Amino acid sequence: MPISVETFFLDPSSVGTLQARVQQMVAQGILAGRFRAGERLPSSRKMAAHLGVSRITVTLAYTELVADDYLTARGRSGYFVSKNAPEPPAFPAKRAQVGNVDWNRAIGQKFTPGLNHDKPSDWASYRYPFIYGQADKTLFDTANWRLCALRALGMRDFGALTSDYYDGDDPQLVEFIARQTLPRRGILANNDEILVTMGAQNALWLAAQVLLNSRRLAAIEDPGYPALRNILEQSRCQYTAVPVDDDGLPPDLLPPDIDVAFVTPSHQCPTTSTMSVARRKALLAKAEADDFLIVEDDYEFEMSFLKAASPSLKSLDQNGRVIYVGSFSKSLFPGLRLGYLVGPAPFIREARALRATVLRHPPGHIQRTVSYYLSLGHYDALIRRMGKAYHHRREVMDVALRHHGLTVAGHGTYGGSAVWLRAPNGIDTRQLAQRLRGDSVLIESGAAFFSTDAPPKDYFRLAYSSIPAAQIAPGVALIAKAIAGA
Repeated sequence: MPISVETFFLDPSSVGTLQARVQQMVAQGILAGRFRAGERLPSSRKMAAHLGVSRITVTLAYTELVADDYLTARGRSGYFVSKNAPEPPAFPAKRAQVGNVDWNRAIGQKFTPGLNHDKPSDWASYRYPFIYGQADKTLFDTANWRLCALRALGMRDFGALTSDYYDGDDPQLVEFIARQTLPRRGILANNDEILVTMGAQNALWLAAQVLLNSRRLAAIEDPGYPALRNILEQSRCQYTAVPVDDDGLPPDLLPPDIDVAFVTPSHQCPTTSTMSVARRKALLAKAEADDFLIVEDDYEFEMSFLKAASPSLKSLDQNGRVIYVGSFSKSLFPGLRLGYLVGPAPFIREARALRATVLRHPPGHIQRTVSYYLSLGHYDALIRRMGKAYHHRREVMDVALRHHGLTVAGHGTYGGSAVWLRAPNGIDTRQLAQRLRGDSVLIESGAAFFSTDAPPKDYFRLAYSSIPAAQIAPGVALIAKAIAGA
């Protein structure tokens, strides 16, 4: 029995190529039970004319459906729904009932609120997106990334793609991190001292879980990374927030009884200050004297386009007290979610065992793709390209800020991707950020970075990683105008 061509229509909200949309349209009809085994589909010519697409588009979609056994081709007779096509379920789907469960009582631990920042998903549609941590598609090396991903899908890498490493990692990626990535930060590490993680945040969580408990005390920077504060609160450890200055975290302000200090020495989050080598050495000396560990989040060290990056804390560590956190997500794209932990083998062994109970290991295909992207030199080329672009944008940003008299509270000495500012007294930058959205301007209020119950309201961050250089000056002008009118 032929299926009427009028039965078919392309959903305007669907995404993908025309071929993929035609393929999806037919497959969904079969899965929903509207088209039965043995029924004949309209010819490719009729379907193309009805949908307003080319005949080759329909033919290719039909061919893919034949390959997946949704359709069969019968010589000159056309295409038919395959007898082996998936069948709709014999029972109707039902929405779960709300029931009488008291979820406030049933939930043993609460983890909300989660992230502290309100970053709209449509940030790219804003004309002036001074938003931090998003990829700029004009800078990203899409072509070579695609080639590396395709290579990782080949039969040569079938094991890396499909194997369950259990608690292990892609040996090719670990080898590259050990032999190429870490030595650039002055770090030498054996393979059993490296653990691949789902980004820096996952690495920080693993470190906190392994090193801390309810009886131990951690020190964090203030202002600092909000997600780290959430991690420590969920781990139920005690923590103290230490105010940072223009040189980062002052070691003299650390309490003598802490067990772990979390620091971002390369580019402090969010002030962008860089810890001097003298202060790094002082921090290491205090850690040895007071017997505590340091977790170093080597945040944005790659974006040192003004001067060469300072040596990492771990490279200066003579006593094995530093746990090192690195990430490819910041420099490649945030959706990658791939980072790494480096520390003594006993620590990595425990972190590996913990990771295995939660997610086993990051996806093998992602690890192998990144391994190829690094080893073929594409990563270094991307960092150089991003550095040049960020340097230019930073210069444009500096000129615009000076021109409008905006107060810079933190300015990365070595580079980075953002500037930390302070509005005049009395201005709540959360309200300012909401008003600026009406002018298609996105800024980040600084309140979420502070640990106090009554955080300062006048700080905000402007990132230049995702905004074209030509949009920076007019965007800053709108910010200055909004501040003046507040």
